[in-house]
Amino acid sequence: MKRILTNCWILGLLLACAPSVWAAEKISIVTTLPDLADIASRIAGDAATVESLARGVEDPHGVPVKPSFIQKLNRAHLLILMGLEYEHSWLPALVDEARNPRIRRGAAGYIDCSVKIAPKEVPGTLSRSEGEVHPAGNPHYNLDPEGGRAIAEAIFEGLARNYPALTPQFEANLKAFLAQLDAKTREWEALSRPLKGLKVVSYHRDIIYFADRYGMEIVGEIELKPGIEPTGGHLVELVGRMKARGVKVVIREPHFSEKVPNQIAAQAGAQVVKLPIMVGGVPEVKTYFDLIEYNLRAMLKAAQAAGVTGKG
Repeated sequence: MKRILTNCWILGLLLACAPSVWAAEKISIVTTLPDLADIASRIAGDAATVESLARGVEDPHGVPVKPSFIQKLNRAHLLILMGLEYEHSWLPALVDEARNPRIRRGAAGYIDCSVKIAPKEVPGTLSRSEGEVHPAGNPHYNLDPEGGRAIAEAIFEGLARNYPALTPQFEANLKAFLAQLDAKTREWEALSRPLKGLKVVSYHRDIIYFADRYGMEIVGEIELKPGIEPTGGHLVELVGRMKARGVKVVIREPHFSEKVPNQIAAQAGAQVVKLPIMVGGVPEVKTYFDLIEYNLRAMLKAAQAAGVTGKG
């Protein structure tokens, strides 16, 4: 009887501690960007904890590195990244320093979402004279809802590969996410019709997927070349091109200064609109769905203020 009581006491203790035991065994997911964190949390559900290294207001090509990043990567079960060399300037060194074999390139826990993407703007030749070009193509595919679909599917496959017993849960969450995305995509297509044919200028060449999806035409960029700040001559030529082509909307990403966009917009009689390129880029954008919705509505507001719409 004494042994039975002892065993019951031990069992009761284990049951009492069960929540903390299960919590300790949650999948630890680290993502490079907040968009990936939002989508990963939806697909993994309560089976995981998810955190992003970058914040939405930072330059994703040059995220300020913190010592805590190494600790987070060292403990991570999975690393989820955009790929296409998006994070090449800061992530590889961190992964090496973290000394976590689970998340090294080629390991099961290394989830590159770009495997589901047909990238745009793959360069024919590589030269430093062309600026900071991406050898594998333009990596800003998250700004197209179809990019969001690709991200979700890549994350699901990575989760199922690493935790096959939880595949039914992940699959149900993926279906729910895609159903919501499909519904919102139909709404966004209708909402975006006045933007078709709209001519725009952006600071960096990061809105190509967004512009292509909704039928806008990019006439030029403020940067002289990717990652290279403009010269006076380039800005004079750009303003002339804007006037000749009737460009009335200048896009500024939150991590770039507003000074030059405001200057060229004033000279060309255009409106400046701030578009976040990641979740968290502005306070209103807390989720991936918010990101697409906010950008579309901001573009519509800017086009209306400028007195122009596209062909839609």
